[in-house]
Order: sequence, then structure tokens, then C-alpha cells
Amino acid sequence: MAIAAPAHRRPLPQSQQQPQPQPQHLSPPLGRLRRLGPNWYAPVMGTAIVGTAGAGLPGADGVPGLRTLCTVVWALSLALLATLLCARALHWAHHRDQARAHLLDPATAPFYGCLAMALTAVGGGALVVGRDWLGLPAAVALDAVLFTAGTVVGLVAAVAVPYLLVVRGGTPSPVWLLPVVAPMVSAALGPLLVAHLPPGQGQRTLLFACFGMFGLSLLATLVMLLVVFGRLVTTGPLPLVLTPTLFLVLGPLGQSTTAAGNFADLAPHVLGVPHVAATAVTVLYGVPVMGFALLWLALAGALVLRARRRGMGFTMTWWAFTFPVGTCVTGAESLGRHTGLAAFGVLAVALYVLLVAAWAGAATRTVRGLVSGELLAGPRPAPVAPRPVTARTR
Repeated sequence: MAIAAPAHRRPLPQSQQQPQPQPQHLSPPLGRLRRLGPNWYAPVMGTAIVGTAGAGLPGADGVPGLRTLCTVVWALSLALLATLLCARALHWAHHRDQARAHLLDPATAPFYGCLAMALTAVGGGALVVGRDWLGLPAAVALDAVLFTAGTVVGLVAAVAVPYLLVVRGGTPSPVWLLPVVAPMVSAALGPLLVAHLPPGQGQRTLLFACFGMFGLSLLATLVMLLVVFGRLVTTGPLPLVLTPTLFLVLGPLGQSTTAAGNFADLAPHVLGVPHVAATAVTVLYGVPVMGFALLWLALAGALVLRARRRGMGFTMTWWAFTFPVGTCVTGAESLGRHTGLAAFGVLAVALYVLLVAAWAGAATRTVRGLVSGELLAGPRPAPVAPRPVTARTR
């Protein structure tokens, strides 16, 4: 979701604050990269899921050109990922002090979960729609590389970022969910690779690893949700710029429902679990979770409308409206397949319309901000107060 880092956090003790060296004189393009943080991977996630979720809609195969359009959107996400990886490499090379500050900042470090999810989301899309253009062998190879890299980054972030939050503190916000949700994305997309592994130990190992990441992420998310909701109840609504991040709560809900459905599809073939039992577990888990997701969607939507009426303008936090909603689309699609109920298909289509509208709004404003230079511009200097003018009186 790129999402702006929270502006309020507990300051470090004076003894721990390190003066940052001033950046050397750089060309304008390299100078602008100084403000390119890990939150910029959120547009990659949001774009990738528009393609993959659209391809799974009920009746999608009967809509002329829809799958091709979804493949185009996925290809765009792949291009965005490659561009951002290069730009972030330049950021580390030319703005190392700022990059290290981001890595150690409790307000910014959680966005490294976006890097993990961007890698796995694009990799999963290669097997869902990218194979139409790449061919199956190339799609499998690309997914294997991106899934492995994303999973490693996600597991490291799931441990390192909470450690940083404990040691350095910070103001709780939904952004804290990002690093612990990353393993859930791997759990949901890992089963796509299982079918392409040799039967036996390879398939079972990857599937059980996905089970483990499912539990890791689910339990950690529950802990974080209590902290986030407690903050809302005790201190009131989030600042306007952070209000869209309330949609991040939808991510683990929709993605875990998707993961449960993918487990049910594979369990009978890989583990020998009866299909009826696997489907029953998926439905018994997914339906209540999807119900809570819709409740949270209504609550978050109401708070966003409230913030909009109070002057909430566009920031990169608007990308929080995309990927989390997309996971609910895939979750509803999964429940539709396993229950046979048309209502879940209708829900998936309605959520997908919301997803596309949110993506179009965020993408348009992001491109506009990049063209104008506003999104990567440094903070504006504070206005200088005029000097007092005194006049001699007689």
C-alpha cells in the first residue's frame, strides 16, 4: 500500500540521536531519490493485485479481452517493480545516510513489508496471468525467484521490525501490520508453486512451510490489531494523512481467506486429506473472517469519509485503498468456488469495482505528483516572519 510514514513517534533520547551528514551535491534526478522510501513499493502491490484478482472473477473467461487487460496490468506491475528496485539501489548508493535512517526509524521501517509483498505479488501474478505471455516455464522460474526473495525479506521484516518497535518505540498505527502480514502473502501465493514441484517431499515441504507462515502471520496480526484498535478507542481517529491506512487491516483478513482456499485446493492431492474436510475447514474459517472484513470496510470507509470532509488531501497513503481491498476480492472468489454461492461472486465483483476505482484514483494522482515533482520534493522551508518595523515618534 506507498503509504506515508507516520509523522508522530516517540523521539529518541538525545544521547542516541546521531547527526546525519549532509548529502553531497548530486544531479537533480539523483537528488530527488533522497525521499524515495520503501513505502513506494505499495503501488507495485496495488497494481499487481488488480491484474490477478480480475482474472479470477466469476465468469471472467467469458468476458472478451478481460484476461488480456489483466495481463497488461500485471506487466505494468513487473515494470514498476524493476524500476523501483533500480531506484532504491541508487538510493542506497547515493543517499546511504537517509537509507540507514529509514531502516532504523520505527515510523518507516514497517514499510519494508511492502518490499516483500511487492515481490511475492508480482511473482504470483506471473503464474496467474503472466504465463500467457511468458510461457509456463519462464513464469514458473520468475515466480520461484520473486517468491523466494519476497519470503526471505518478509520473514526477516516480521522479526526485525517488531524488535525495532519494542526497542525504539513509536505511536501505534495500522502501518505496524505491514511486516507481519508479509508472510501471509507468501502463504497465500506459495501454493501456486506447489503444483510445479515434483511430488513428494518438495511439495509437502513447501505446503507445510505455507501453513507455518499462515499461523505466524495470523497470530502476530491478532496481537497488532489489539494494539491498533486500542489506540483508536483511547486516542480517537487517526490524523488525516494516516486515515487511509485503516484499510490495511483488510489485508490479513482477505489474504488469509485466500490462503485457506488455496490450501483446500491442494490438500487432497498433496496430503491425502478428503476434499470435503478441506473445503469445510476453508468455509468455516473464511466466511466469519470475510464477515469481519466487511464490517471493518464499513468502519474504515466511514472514517475516511469523515477525514475527507475535514480536508484530507492526496498522499501516498491512498495506496492503502488498493492491495487490501484486492485481497478481499480474491478471498470472496475463493469462497465462491468452495461454497458454490453466487452471492460471493457478486461480492467479489463489487469489491473489484471498488478496487479498480481506488487504483485509478491513486495512480492518477501519483503520476501527477511525480510529473510536478511534488511527491519527491523536500519539505518546504518555513516562511520567514517579517522583521518588525519601528518608527520614531515625536
